[in-house]
Parts: sequence; structure tokens; C-alpha cells
Amino acid sequence: MTEEVQKHSVHTLLFRSLKRTHDMFVSDHAKPVSLDEESHKIKMAAKLRAEYAPVLHMPVLKEVRGKALNPSDPLDSSGYPLVDGTSEYLITGTHPYPSAPGVTLTADTGLQKMPSEAGVQSMALALPPSQARQDVARTAASVADIHRHAGAAERSQPPQHTLALMEGGGMKNTTLVPRKAPTMPKPQWHPPWKLYRVISGHLGWVRSIAVEPGNQWFVTGSADRTIKIWDLASGKLKLSLTGHISTVRGVAVSTRSPYLFSCGEDKQVKCWDLEYNKVIRHYHGHLSAVYDLDLHPTIDVLVTCSRDATARVWDIRTKANVHTLTGHTNTVATVKCQSAEPQIITGSHDTTIRLWDLIAGKTRATLTNHKKSVRAVVLHPRQYTFASGSPDNIKQWKFPDGNFIQNLSGHNAIINTLAVNSDGVLVSGADNGTIHLWDWRTGYNFQRVHAAVQPGSLDSESGIFACVFDHSESRLITAEADKTIKVYKEDDTATEETHPVNWKPEIIKRKRF
Repeated sequence: MTEEVQKHSVHTLLFRSLKRTHDMFVSDHAKPVSLDEESHKIKMAAKLRAEYAPVLHMPVLKEVRGKALNPSDPLDSSGYPLVDGTSEYLITGTHPYPSAPGVTLTADTGLQKMPSEAGVQSMALALPPSQARQDVARTAASVADIHRHAGAAERSQPPQHTLALMEGGGMKNTTLVPRKAPTMPKPQWHPPWKLYRVISGHLGWVRSIAVEPGNQWFVTGSADRTIKIWDLASGKLKLSLTGHISTVRGVAVSTRSPYLFSCGEDKQVKCWDLEYNKVIRHYHGHLSAVYDLDLHPTIDVLVTCSRDATARVWDIRTKANVHTLTGHTNTVATVKCQSAEPQIITGSHDTTIRLWDLIAGKTRATLTNHKKSVRAVVLHPRQYTFASGSPDNIKQWKFPDGNFIQNLSGHNAIINTLAVNSDGVLVSGADNGTIHLWDWRTGYNFQRVHAAVQPGSLDSESGIFACVFDHSESRLITAEADKTIKVYKEDDTATEETHPVNWKPEIIKRKRF
């Protein structure tokens, strides 16, 4: 007669399984995982490169402490192991310093030792004069600071003193000199700009402006779906062009042919022949509103950007879509072209700026420093630099890799447009109708303008959508939400005495990003 198998609940079986597992591994509980030497060496080498790359090039100095060893005491008085009476350590410029006594600066993970005052000074005196001067900036803490900071987390702020190496009378000596905080240099004086003409004629918001290469006339695109051409000297209307069926968001005049290009919220990009005042080409491809366009200065290429999160490169003559520049994740609001690399720069509502390789049609660099939408980018006419505008602040960058230069803070509004001239006057125009003028080099905001709206308009209908300098750079033209175009010029009567720079050498508190 066979025995009946006792049936248990799932809960009981699960509990028994857990207990068996527990009994099996209880002896190994809380034991550390065995260290793999090879992976530890790789980890330490990577950490070295990541954290101490700037100081690894500095000289290695060995020091022997002249004191008797106690054979029964393997540690010296400071609590560090002694190896054959010799304590090996590296002075790698005394800042940055390893964040803990056990962290080494060599790949073979030798023992680390705290340096003595004499050791640091002998290392400093051993440097040749030229090397000493180069390393002054890197040597940023006194020996007392090193002892005080060892074992703590790495400080982001440099210590208050610099170990300066000075030569005098043929002798070298080390002295502690307080480091002077960086201050903003005195900005160049610029005359203030004043409003001298208001041009009316559009029946909707004026969204875009371009000045023709001969500096005789300029063109504007508007929410009334028209493109108007105006005489620059008199401000009189010369011509109106119709053809778009929605807001005209971008206009550009070619320097290489008698063509005008326009784009709009109707997804259309048009090429107008100004000898016949007719559309001669359409560029089809964008899937949503086209927000901006720019012409390449040296080749027959047109670049447009759109709410479909792409920028497109077009061959002007054949109408071929040469490249579709993808990568942005939201509306591409602005695009700029230049003859040097990177040849295309885009700013987007995804808060990034991308620098593009025109030949490959791929991103060279992505700048992620902005926290909000980037609606405006401007290239400096003489320097190899550019600026970008966003509600968080205006940032200046260096080509070709987009290295950050400085922030221009204070224009706390949605910045729709930027313009800069050869004298270093940067203009930012915002959605609330304010214009700020800045000194490009120092980032000093030397003037703020808020022009009155057109009579009959609401005060809330105050906004700057586009601004541009004419080719003589003596006039600034703005496109506004009160349906007008305003023209500003420098105040000829102003002098540095009548309009002094209200500037104090304040300590710079620049963000790193």
C-alpha cells in the first residue's frame, strides 16, 4: 500500500524554499566580494585620467624622512605605513590634491604620503624659471591647506592663497600672495541709440527683416502674409509682394544673385526674382511651419529650419533637398550660415544649439548649456565667435567647437532676436518690447530701450520680433508687434562726458555654464 503524499499550501512550500536558501548561504552573508586585481587597476587608471589629468605632468619628488625606525611600529606618527624607511609621494602641484590619503596619482598604485613643508619648497626651487612661471597658476594651496583638506571631498573653489614663485637678486624664494578676485574689465564706451523713424504700412505683426547688399532698401515679412520692400533712406514703401497664405517668418536677400527668399507658416519656401517681382522657385519638403532661413555666403545653398524639428539644406538652382539635418527634438527656431566651419548653426526650442558639418550633413557639436528655448543666434562679423539668446540669459561662444565664453544676464524676457555690429554693440530684442544694448567684449549692458507702441495699439501689443543693423552699421531696424518698423541711430551729440559709463569694477560671478 503506497503512502499518500502530504499536500502543502503554496505558502508553506515557499517558506521552506526560502529557509533552505537561507541555510545554504548564511555562512557567506555580509562577506565582501573578492577584489579582482585587474579590474581594480583599470578602475584606478580611469579615475586618475578623469580626476588628475591636469596635474599628472608635474615632476615626481621622493623624500626620505630622517628619523629612526621603530621595528615594532610599522606606522609612523602620522599613521601612514612606512616602506623601508622611505616614504614615497608625489607633489603634483599642491592643488588639486588626492581626495583621500589612500588615493595615489600613479597607475601602479604606490603608497601616498603627506608632503612636508621642506619637500614642497625643495620641489619649487628645483623647477626651472620658465617651468616655475607656468606652474604658478596650478599650484594653488599652501602646505597647511593640504594637511587641512586631505581626506575631505575635492573642493570646487580654489584656496585663498597662491604659492607664488618669485625671483629677486638671482635668488628664488617662495611667498604666499593673496589671489586677487577677477574683475570685469572696463567696457568700451558706445554712444546711446535713439529712435528717429517709425514706419507704418503692415496690417499685422512684423516678423522678419533683411537689408539688401547695396544698402539702398530693406525687406520685411509680416503676419498680414505680405512682403514689403522699403527705401532705407526715406522709409517710403517701394513694393509689396503677395503669395504666401500665412505669416511670413523669414526673409533673406542674396548677395550673389538678384533673388529674395522667404519662408512662412504655410510650410512654403519661395525664391523671388526681383527683376520680375515674381516667384520663380518653390522648395518643398518641410512638414510644418518654416520659422527661419539663411543663405550660405559663398556657395549657392539655402538653409531653412522648421517646427518639424529639422533644418533642410537646399540647392538654390536645382531645388534639391541636399541634406535634412535631424537631431533636434523640438521646433528649430533659428539658423545661421557662415563660410568657415561649422558652416551651419541652429538653435531650438529643445534648449540646445547644434553646430553642423555641411558636407556630411551631421552634427559636429551639441551645446546644452541653455535651460530654455533658444530662439535667436547671431554671428560676430569680425571675430570667430557667436551669441545665443534664451529667456534664461544670453551666452557667448567660441567657434569651432562651441566653447563657452560668458553669460550676459539681465534681459529677463523671451529673447526673440539678436544683432551685433563690428563696433561690438550687441542688441537683444524681447517679447515684452524691450531692447537691451550690450558691449560684446565685457558683457556690460550700456542701454535699455522700451519704445512706445504705435498710437491705437494696446500696451500689451509691445514686442520685438526681429532686428538688424544696416550695412553701414549706423542704423538699427526693428520689427515689432504693433505692426510698425522702428529705425534707431546713434546719438551724434553724445560724448563720454555727457553719457558716462555707469560701471564699477565688480567681482565677476560667472557661471561655468
